[in-house]
Amino acid sequence: MLGLFIVLGVIVLLALWLIVLYNSLIRMRNQVKEGWSDIDVQLKRRHDLIPNLLESVKGYMKHERELLEKITQYRSKALDAQKAGDTKGLAQAEGMLGGMLGQLQIAVEAYPDLKANTNVAQLMDELSDTENKIQAARRFYNGMVRDFNTKIESFPNNIFAGMLKFEKYEFFEIEDASERENVKVSF
Repeated sequence: MLGLFIVLGVIVLLALWLIVLYNSLIRMRNQVKEGWSDIDVQLKRRHDLIPNLLESVKGYMKHERELLEKITQYRSKALDAQKAGDTKGLAQAEGMLGGMLGQLQIAVEAYPDLKANTNVAQLMDELSDTENKIQAARRFYNGMVRDFNTKIESFPNNIFAGMLKFEKYEFFEIEDASERENVKVSF
């Protein structure tokens, strides 16, 4: 009789542990999705700012036509990857777009009339603010992905997480090596 109670006690404890594990995995998966949603919102804001900024600087920057075309091209690639749900392609396109926007900010500095234009200055400030928000959202998302992936890969969670069909998420990483390099400033 005592053996039966011990077996039932172990089964109840195992069932409770599975319930707690499942609920924590659901909570963590929702946090990862929330983190991705934050990135998505900031990327949309960036994509909406770019046409306004390009239109504002176009008249001043006739010599920078190639840069403006590349920004438009990378924005289109990023939008396509975002619509397709391609995390890796989106990270790569956003890395390239970020590099081009950095070059645009440097190019704007070379045009005093453009730099003094209040509309361009306001758009550049908004873009800079958006870039900071994208970085913060990316850090939050990657932290949530790290925690979730660690939880489902740890023993014995990995056994049950696999049975419950929980899969790893990919990090949102910079693909463009030029974004990893220091900016070269010369006087």
